[in-house]
Amino acid sequence: MTIAAEGLRRIAEFYKVEADIRGIAPGQRLSARQARTAPLVAAFGEWLQEQRLRVSAKSRLGEKLAYIHRHWDGLQTFLHDGRVEIDSNSVENLIRPIALNRKNALFADHDEGGRAWGRIASLIETAKINGVEPFAYLKATLKAIANDHPQSAIDDLMPWNFKPSR
Repeated sequence: MTIAAEGLRRIAEFYKVEADIRGIAPGQRLSARQARTAPLVAAFGEWLQEQRLRVSAKSRLGEKLAYIHRHWDGLQTFLHDGRVEIDSNSVENLIRPIALNRKNALFADHDEGGRAWGRIASLIETAKINGVEPFAYLKATLKAIANDHPQSAIDDLMPWNFKPSR
């Protein structure tokens, strides 16, 4: 088995544990990670060090192994805090629409139009992230602004503070 294939096989073991503990309380996740994943990560770290000695540091694989080595502490963050995910995939999935909207704003035809597009897109995506229906949020927020909502209470209009009227 190649070094890369073996590395992926080992990483897949971490994800199997994560699949088993997804959705449980952070304290329980931390306990499970300490018992089940930490030994796998420790063995993976030792294995990585052995592979680094076998591979030229100037090769493409050697550069990748050096990158993992440089970021080793950060890669283990999820082992010390049950609230932290093993990877950033969920966050990346949340911000992807924001990046797409930013790209679409390039076609706004004017600098100020692009800035306005960006502001609205940010509000819409922030509403979604906070579980708020964007149209209802924008409608209520614009209505509040039109009805002289005080500038000193602007935080009340943020998506994370939105309370839909019944």
